[in-house]
Amino acid sequence: MHRRRFIGSAAAGAGFLFGRNVPAVAHAGPGAQLRVNGARIAERLRTLAQFGRNADGGIDRVAYGDADLAARDWVMGAMREAGLDVRMDTAGNIIGRRAGLDDARPPLMTGSHIDSVPGGGNYDGQVGAVAALEVAQTLADQNVRLRHPLEVVIFQNEENGKVGSKAMRGQDPASYLDLMTHSGKMIRDGIRFIGGDPARLSEAARQPGSIAAFLELHIEQGAVLERAGVPIGIVLGIVGIKRWAVTVEGFANHAGTTPMDQRRDALLGAARFVDAANRVARSVPGRHVATVGTLTAEPGAPNVIAGRALLTLEMRDLELDTVDGLFERMRVEADRVAAETDTRFEFTEIYRTLPARTDERMRAVIAEAAGELNLATQSLPSGAGHDAQEIAQLAPMGMIFVPSIGGISHSPREFSESVAIENGANVLLHALTRCDRHPDLRDAHAL
Repeated sequence: MHRRRFIGSAAAGAGFLFGRNVPAVAHAGPGAQLRVNGARIAERLRTLAQFGRNADGGIDRVAYGDADLAARDWVMGAMREAGLDVRMDTAGNIIGRRAGLDDARPPLMTGSHIDSVPGGGNYDGQVGAVAALEVAQTLADQNVRLRHPLEVVIFQNEENGKVGSKAMRGQDPASYLDLMTHSGKMIRDGIRFIGGDPARLSEAARQPGSIAAFLELHIEQGAVLERAGVPIGIVLGIVGIKRWAVTVEGFANHAGTTPMDQRRDALLGAARFVDAANRVARSVPGRHVATVGTLTAEPGAPNVIAGRALLTLEMRDLELDTVDGLFERMRVEADRVAAETDTRFEFTEIYRTLPARTDERMRAVIAEAAGELNLATQSLPSGAGHDAQEIAQLAPMGMIFVPSIGGISHSPREFSESVAIENGANVLLHALTRCDRHPDLRDAHAL
C-alpha cells in the first residue's frame, strides 16, 4: 500500500491559471495554506458507514431504503453544522449552499452520492460526498468567503441510473420513473419516500449556464493509480456505454439421442460468442472493454440441447465510434459462429449512454491545484458512470480520482487509504478556489 506523499512538478504550483495570476480566495487570508481536516473526513466516513452496515463490513444502503433515508438525514445535519443552508429539490437531491461575496453569480458545485449497490463498500460515492462537505466546513472554519456561491450536492440514487443528476439536467422523467429499484420501490415511489415530488421533477432541472463549474472527487474503482504509485488522477472523461440483448436461436432436442454432428446447440453458439467478445476487445489497443455479463439457456434442462440462449453484450469507451467499430467486428464473429453451429443471432440495443469528456480547462485547474500541493498526477478515463456525466451537459465538468487499493469496488473489500482521501479533498478544495478566482468565470461557458 502506498502511504507516502508524492512530489509533483514545481512549475505546476506557480499560481498561474491559463497564463494568469490567480489568487486562491476572495480576500486576503490563508490562501495556499488552506487544508482540509483529514481526521474529520475519516470520522465522518466511519459514521456514514454505519448506515446500512452488513455482516461483511460493507453496506446495503440502496436508494430509497430505510438506511438511505437515515443517512440522508445525517448528511443534512452535517451540512448545517458546516454552515450550509440546506434544501431538497423536487427530485430528492440534497443541496447545501454557502453564499458568495457576489451571490448573483452562478454557483460552483461539488458533491457525489451516498447510496450503494447491494453488498457495496464504504467509499464509492461517499468519499466525494464527505470531501465536498469538508470543503464547505474548511471554508467556514477559516472564514473564507468565495466570490461565487458554493453548492454541495448529494445526488439521490446514483447506483440505479443516476436518477438525481438526470433530473437536475432535465431528462424526461417518463424514461425512468416506473423502473424498479433494489429497494423494491419504483423510482416514482422512492422519490416520494425520500421527500421529493415526482409530479414536479421539472422544477429540479437546471439550465446550461446556471452552474459555473462542477467538480466531483471519487475513488478510482480500478488499480491504475495504485500500480503507478500516483496519488491523484485527472479524469479525461467518462466512457460511453452501449448494451445489447443477444439471442441465439438453435433447436431444442434430446441430449441422449441427437448425434453431435446433427445438433443446433444455441448454448454452444453463445459460448463461442462470449470467447469472441474477449478476443475482439483484446485485439485492438486502447482502454475500451467488452463484457458478456448474463447468459441463460432455454429450456434449461440437463438432458435437453439448448434451443435458445439469451445473453447481454456491453461495450464501453470514451469514443462511441470505437464502440461501434468493435460491435461491427462482433457481428462478423457472430455470423461465423452461426455458420459453424447452425444457429442464428439477433441483436437488440437495450441501453446507451453518451460519453462525457471533462473540460480541458477544468483538467488544468486540477493539475495546478495538485502541483500547488506537491502531488503528482496521472490522466486516465473513467470506466464507470458518475453523476458528473449528467452535469457535464450543464457546466464545465472535472473529476478527481484517488487510488483504490487492489482496484476493488462495489464490494465490502473496497478501500482507499485515509491519506489518499485527504490528498484528494485538498486538491478539490484548491481546484474550487482557483475556479472561483478565474477572471473570466462568468457563466458555465466562460471558464
